[in-house]
Amino acid sequence: MPYVTVKMLEGRTEEQKKALVEKVTDAVSETTGAPKENITIFIEEMSKNHYARAGVRFSDK
Repeated sequence: MPYVTVKMLEGRTEEQKKALVEKVTDAVSETTGAPKENITIFIEEMSKNHYARAGVRFSDK
């Protein structure tokens, strides 16, 4: 039973997230041999003002 967590900044559309889940599921199934119905994908969306790189918050870019 593979579990996959995808962490990404907020802002993607529902269509983009749907496509992501479908393609990640396909890739995991193809590489591990796990049936698609046993693969669980978690999407964790992060607020841009809670993350920074090089001292600058993503929301300030």
